[in-house]
Amino acid sequence: MDPISPLEQALHAARALVLADLVAGEVAEADVVSLVEDSVAQRRWWVEQWPDGAGYVAGLVAQDVQDALLERYGRWPLCPVCGSGDPHALDVEPELGPDPHWVCHKAGVKVAAVGSLGAATGGAPTS
Repeated sequence: MDPISPLEQALHAARALVLADLVAGEVAEADVVSLVEDSVAQRRWWVEQWPDGAGYVAGLVAQDVQDALLERYGRWPLCPVCGSGDPHALDVEPELGPDPHWVCHKAGVKVAAVGSLGAATGGAPTS
């Protein structure tokens, strides 16, 4: 059996991290999981073209899914830090870099690493 390539490892890890955050926010419905699969398929081509970008795939997949959810369902993940004011979504930082985190720009804090929202409690999308 052939070992799994670093590219495939990066894609599998990205899928698992984003799915973990979706499960934490209780939004891992079949159609939402399909958004993750679509992003992973698109990012496979991207990382094949730029193998050095493999470490950036998790953050990119998280952003892709966040954008797709916004178009179809609403903001995700909602900020668990700010208790007052309008509900707002967290952002992924860095936008293109390793070790992506969900951050709240309003409070200026890192909330959780991508894949670790369960510890920070996410939330279902709201429009």
